[in-house]
Amino acid sequence: MRRPLVRAALTAVVSLAALLGASALSPASAAPGGSGPYPADHATAASLPNHTIYRPTSLPAAPMPVVVWSNGACSADGTSAANFLREIASHGFLVISNGNPGGSGSSTSAWLTQSMDWAVAENARPQSALYHRLDTSKIGVAGFSCGGIEAYAVSNDPRVTTTAIFSSGLLNDADDYQLRRLDHPIGYFIGGPSDIAYPNAIDDWGKLPAGLPAFMGNLDVGHGGTYSQTNGGEFGRAAQLWFRWQLQGETAAGRTFVGPDCGLCGTAWRVQQKNLTLGVDPTPTPSPTPTPTPGTSACTASYSVTSQWGGGYVASVTVAARTSLEGWVVRVTLPDGATAAQAWNGTLTGSRGTVSVTNAAWNGRVPAGQSTTFGFQGTGTGAGAVATCEAA
Repeated sequence: MRRPLVRAALTAVVSLAALLGASALSPASAAPGGSGPYPADHATAASLPNHTIYRPTSLPAAPMPVVVWSNGACSADGTSAANFLREIASHGFLVISNGNPGGSGSSTSAWLTQSMDWAVAENARPQSALYHRLDTSKIGVAGFSCGGIEAYAVSNDPRVTTTAIFSSGLLNDADDYQLRRLDHPIGYFIGGPSDIAYPNAIDDWGKLPAGLPAFMGNLDVGHGGTYSQTNGGEFGRAAQLWFRWQLQGETAAGRTFVGPDCGLCGTAWRVQQKNLTLGVDPTPTPSPTPTPTPGTSACTASYSVTSQWGGGYVASVTVAARTSLEGWVVRVTLPDGATAAQAWNGTLTGSRGTVSVTNAAWNGRVPAGQSTTFGFQGTGTGAGAVATCEAA
């Protein structure tokens, strides 16, 4: 059961130090900052109203992953966490915050989607200063307090590859579907038991999908965090390491979060981990594409029930490619009396008996030996279903 926590409690957070100025993708009046190799500053762009853009003043040679951010109190002040966001950007990221520099009013989760849309468009626009300078296949969404709720709301965007929640948690059990649809690593950075969001974050942690890679760190600083400190303090350090691991593939940064001897383990942070592995070298030597044995399918489908209650269930299906796929279709034979509906990361056809799910536009191509996941919600009992896969 969640501790009652109204939206007003999270929107009442006092904004942090505001910095003024910034013109369209030109250096702002604040001095560049951050501990990374690319000192960063903030700017604005006429083509992206209601936002503040943090980027290295000298762009790195490698394309920059993108982080989109929603502020505490869902504030439309894009410089309310300037020290923290400059710190992330200084490690080779483009960071886009909801709100103009020193702005007033409130944001909505749609502003995060606008940030992603803008980054993708600018990366493809030949006249842009960011033309081909971004890695739009690696996008993180994050937010603090009320902003974390906005981050959850768009975490199912197929472009998002990691979510980071700072001192936040869902306010109502009715919103738990946002947890069930998560299909990428998530990190929680919370201010300990005195943090007003702590009970809600812990509740979310217990409801994450089985098998989802997840990290939770609690630092006993309360709800206000360390965002206003130099380089965002400990929260800034943890954030840039999380994104360097998740979006830049830095194994050394990943060791901060993985295993019993992780970098944050045994420190002032209290650590919890689920399904975290460092993985393989991000640029492995390609192996030959295997040829399926005659009579075998090009893919397999592994079905599991991740949540079951009296009237319904949530199922997850992992599609594993035996040989490279350009598209796939999974057929699920449901138990008697069960129905299927509300699929994500795939297109569902049918609701009873044997239903089929075809790939979405973004996950049909699966290299040999790799996998992708989709899910759906239904009524009745989900246990006992049988799934098969074939190339489309």
